[in-house]
Amino acid sequence: MSVIIREIKQTDAEIAGKFIYEAFKEISEQHNFPLDFPAVEAGQGFAEMWIGHPEIYGVAAEENGEFVGSNFLTEYDEIRGVGPITVNPHLQSRGVGRKLMEAVIERGKNAAGIRLLQDAFNTKSMSLYASLGFDVKEPVALMTGTPTGEVSKDVTVRPLTSEDLMEATELHNRVHGFTRTGELSLCLQGFKPFVAVRDGKITAYASTVSMWHLNHGVAENESDLRDLLIGASAQLNQSVAFLLPTRQASFHR
Repeated sequence: MSVIIREIKQTDAEIAGKFIYEAFKEISEQHNFPLDFPAVEAGQGFAEMWIGHPEIYGVAAEENGEFVGSNFLTEYDEIRGVGPITVNPHLQSRGVGRKLMEAVIERGKNAAGIRLLQDAFNTKSMSLYASLGFDVKEPVALMTGTPTGEVSKDVTVRPLTSEDLMEATELHNRVHGFTRTGELSLCLQGFKPFVAVRDGKITAYASTVSMWHLNHGVAENESDLRDLLIGASAQLNQSVAFLLPTRQASFHR
């Protein structure tokens, strides 16, 4: 079969979102894990948001004129982010995913780096990414729940505002050596990031405390991050959800 890769269009959102939902649903149910997208409408809404964003590059795969898969590359930060990549569950293991990955890798070849994160139980995609040159850097655990305890007396937890972006950028760059300001700005538009402030200085932030799919956070130390999660959870009256590097043993406990 002949596979063609092209830029994705807004008119593809409905079918792309359907495959995003179905592909993740199939692999999750095979391993008895919760669904990433609770309903097909959630996958379609995600596709509409990603396709419509001017700093997200998307590609579609067509086989004999039929839409069979998609992939995306976020371009709003110096380190590009891959995904979600999905292929019609009935047409997998035929090389479509490789072509979709090659397209976004080519697109991001001049960037400072390209990152992705995958479910550890998805061995097919792990093999694909390894063969394309990706190196495993960090195993993470999905943490969800309502944190207990009280925020430290010298720390204030509040929603992040646009005026905080520069200081939050400096914090992330100081801790990690690169920035994610574009992603944080995106979350500020449609979600509710939070910061922890100590002695008048931002010491921690999280981009979307209750939605792990888009949540990234950074802190000067574990105590600040703990205060941030406790305070944000209490103010939102929601549980928190985030991906935690497993080497952070004391914070895990």
